[in-house]
Amino acid sequence: MRLYTGTGDEGMTSLMNGVRISKSEERIELLGTIDELSSYIGLAKVVLKEEQKQELSSIQKILITIMAGVADAKNKEFQVKEEQITLIEKQIDNVENKFPRQKEFVLYGECEESARLDVARSVARRAERCFKRVELKYDVDLRAMQYMNRLSDYLYILARYEDYKMRKNA
Repeated sequence: MRLYTGTGDEGMTSLMNGVRISKSEERIELLGTIDELSSYIGLAKVVLKEEQKQELSSIQKILITIMAGVADAKNKEFQVKEEQITLIEKQIDNVENKFPRQKEFVLYGECEESARLDVARSVARRAERCFKRVELKYDVDLRAMQYMNRLSDYLYILARYEDYKMRKNA
């Protein structure tokens, strides 16, 4: 089977349920933004420790489920579970308890690890905004929106922790 089909040459694509829509549509923008986010998370994994890589890989799997839920909102199998939100909140708390937080504005890019995480975080925030635009017109998984908000918080605190470790070891 060929990778290219030619079915999108005129600016249309198919959702998982087979419905054809314009590639300029909000849901496609959201799917592309979440895909970009997962790519940046992958870029961050390259320079992080094994424990963080595993956590981020788990997050990428959840992002795949969220994307499937955007592409087929009626399928309950693709909804974020409450325990996934609870888990990421615990991960945020765990990282936050490892270091004293600075009380000033942050200049991004203190180290490569935090810079990569901050790029992922900023894309996660954009995905949140895209999610809201989609939610105004279509059914969405509200827990998926909540998860995206927690994910940007997680990426933020993980980046600050990487900055802290760099300063501590300098």
